[in-house]
Amino acid sequence: MNIFQLIQRNGKSLVVVVNKWDLVGDKSTIVQKTFEGAIRERMAPFTDFPIIFSSAITKQRIFKVLETAKDVYGCRTRRVPTGRLNEEMLPLIEAYPPPSIKGKYIKIKYCSQIPDVHVPTFVFYANLPQYVKEPYRRFLENKIRERWNFTGCPINIFIRQK
Repeated sequence: MNIFQLIQRNGKSLVVVVNKWDLVGDKSTIVQKTFEGAIRERMAPFTDFPIIFSSAITKQRIFKVLETAKDVYGCRTRRVPTGRLNEEMLPLIEAYPPPSIKGKYIKIKYCSQIPDVHVPTFVFYANLPQYVKEPYRRFLENKIRERWNFTGCPINIFIRQK
């Protein structure tokens, strides 16, 4: 958990490798799902990362660890075109707008991804950005993860004044 906190604080990508899988007696999918659930529960709310069960002694899934790390790096460097991002996200935002606060309605007009940053960063331009709370930011992050594959890497969401 200490390493995970460092990963979160520094905005790094994550691939969890469970070693010593050869010592587990029952390797059924039920046991594997139980381990996965326990790991994801401990690291909540960030649950979108790959988990690989491997064994260094028997060399089980060692190359899969490297392939997965390469895939996560590819996700980290992925760039979503602004036109496509707006085309996909703005109808979702219209269908589920941010909750109004103090009788003021928040309208998100435009969104884009900031290029050349180490962490995929998305900026949403709104009329009242100070009223957009953390649950709605998580909603936006989950929708971005649902549409495009950003498995294993953190995403920054900023709401700015239009």
